[in-house]
Amino acid sequence: MHFGEMGSRWGFNRTVGQIFALLVAVDEPLTANDIGDALSISRGNVSMGLKELQSWRLVQVQHKPGDRKDYYHTTGSIWDLANKVFEERRKREMDPTLTLLRDILLETPANSREQDLQGRLREIHDLLEGIMKWTSELQQLSPEKLNTLMKLGSGVGKVLDFKDRLLNKKSD
Repeated sequence: MHFGEMGSRWGFNRTVGQIFALLVAVDEPLTANDIGDALSISRGNVSMGLKELQSWRLVQVQHKPGDRKDYYHTTGSIWDLANKVFEERRKREMDPTLTLLRDILLETPANSREQDLQGRLREIHDLLEGIMKWTSELQQLSPEKLNTLMKLGSGVGKVLDFKDRLLNKKSD
């Protein structure tokens, strides 16, 4: 149930989150009927939820020899799944926002007020571009390196502060 609540914060509805959680938690692929029975949801909701998860590239269909049923399972490790969620959110949210900002920034401002606004919008654009570049680079790291980076936490800031102090001493 908790996964359903988390799902809404990740960009999909509660039922889709519950289906995803179930598929992550089980060792073997499940049929749509198995999913509906386990979660007490209708076959139609299961079907729509599975289509949504497939559009996010989080779930794949598997066929078993001699069995006509479709079986569903998650694709990859937890790190792979998290990367796919991030990638889909980027495509659905960040890319359209950046496109809109670029279009606005290409327009010629009509007055000083619009020029000031464009300056602020450029700052937003540049911030989002920087975040996108940084997260893209993070996605290229192995899970082990990402784990190490996360464990460093605020220690990274301390290292950067130390570097700044060293550079300031050299320039003095």
